[in-house]
Amino acid sequence: MSEGAERTPTDSGPRTRPWLATRWDRLNGPARVAGVDLARGLAVLGMFAAHLLWIREIFDWDDPATWIHIVDGRSSILFATLAGVSIGLVTGGPSPLAGSAMGTARLRLVVRAFLLWLLGLLLDSTGVPVYVILQAYGILFVLAVPFTRLRARTLFVVAGAIALVMPFVQVWLDANPFWFTATGDLTATALGWHYPFTVWIAFVLAGLGVARAGILRTRVQVWTLAAGAALATVGYALHAVSGSDAASEQSSFWPALWTARPHSTGLLEVIGTGGFALAVIAACVLLCRTFVVWIVLPLRAVGSMPLTAYTAQLLVWAWVASIVLGTSRDLAGFRDLEPFVPFAVWTVIGCTAWALLVGRGPLEWAFDRLTRLVVKEPADHGRQPLDRVER
Repeated sequence: MSEGAERTPTDSGPRTRPWLATRWDRLNGPARVAGVDLARGLAVLGMFAAHLLWIREIFDWDDPATWIHIVDGRSSILFATLAGVSIGLVTGGPSPLAGSAMGTARLRLVVRAFLLWLLGLLLDSTGVPVYVILQAYGILFVLAVPFTRLRARTLFVVAGAIALVMPFVQVWLDANPFWFTATGDLTATALGWHYPFTVWIAFVLAGLGVARAGILRTRVQVWTLAAGAALATVGYALHAVSGSDAASEQSSFWPALWTARPHSTGLLEVIGTGGFALAVIAACVLLCRTFVVWIVLPLRAVGSMPLTAYTAQLLVWAWVASIVLGTSRDLAGFRDLEPFVPFAVWTVIGCTAWALLVGRGPLEWAFDRLTRLVVKEPADHGRQPLDRVER
C-alpha cells in the first residue's frame, strides 16, 4: 500500500481518497498484520512497566501484587522475537524475496540496523538509568541478514540449536573480568550486552521462522501457540523445582546456567521466555481474527510505531526527571513519582491520534526514508506477490 492517497475510478474520472480513509487503511488494511502490531504494543508497554514500576523479585500466583513481574525480562525478549517476525515479513513472508529484491531488502536491513545502533547510543547518553535495547537490536538485525533466505524448518532448527548451546557459553562470557573494567563497560554499552546477541539471535531466528511458516495461516498460529506454551511450561517448571536464586547464580556455573530468572540468559530463561514470546505472538494474531481486533486498536496503534513510542518514553523521562529531580539518573526517585500510568496513557492516546490523523510513526517514517535514500530500488525490481494465505 502506498504512502500517499490512492486513486479509485469513478464515473467522472479518478479522485483522491479522503486523508482519514487512507490513514485508516494504513492501520487496518491487508498490508499490516494486526496481531503482530498488538504484540508489539504489549511489548512496548511491558517495557515501560519494567522501567517505571517497582517490581518484586518473586512471582506468586496467590499475590496479585506480584503479577506485574511478568513484564520483567519477558517484554524485551518478546520485542526481539517480534524483530524476527518483522524481518521475515519485509523479506517476503512465507515466500522469501529473490534476486535483486532480496539484495535490496538485505542492504536496507543493514542500514536500518546502523540507525538503530546509533539511536541507541544517543538515548544512552541521556543518562536515563535503563539498559537501552536498540544497540543490541541493531546488531541482531545484521546477524539475521544471512538467514533471510532459509526456510521455516531450517530456521527453527538453527534457533533451537543456538538456544540450547549458547547459554552454556554465555555463562563463561559473562564471568569474564573484562566486563568489570571501564573499557568493558563502554563495550557492553556499545553492544547492548544486557541483551547479548550471542544468545538473543535465537529469538530473532525463531520469529523469522514463524514469518516464513506463514504467520497468517491458522495452522501455523495454533502450532506456534501450542509449542510456545509447551516451552514456557517446561522452562518455568524446571526453574521452579531447581531451587536456584540470584545468590547461587553468582557463585557457580550450574546455578547460573539452570535458571529462568529475568535477564539471566540462563538456559531455562531462553527456553521458558522464548516460548512465552512465541505464545504471546500467536495468541495476539489469533485474537485479531475476532472482533477483539477493534477493541485493541489503540494498542495496535502503539505497535505500529514501537520505535517512536520507545524513544519518546526515554526522552520524556530524561526531561521530566531533570526538571523534577535535578538529574535523569535517579531511578528510585523517578519510580517514586509513579510515572507509569501517565506515560502509558499518553503513549496510547498519542500513538492512536497520530496513526489515525497522520499515519506512520515519525521515527518509522524517517528511518524508512533514510534507508531508501541510501539503498535505491534496483532498475529491474518488481514487487513479488506473496503466497496466498489462509485467513
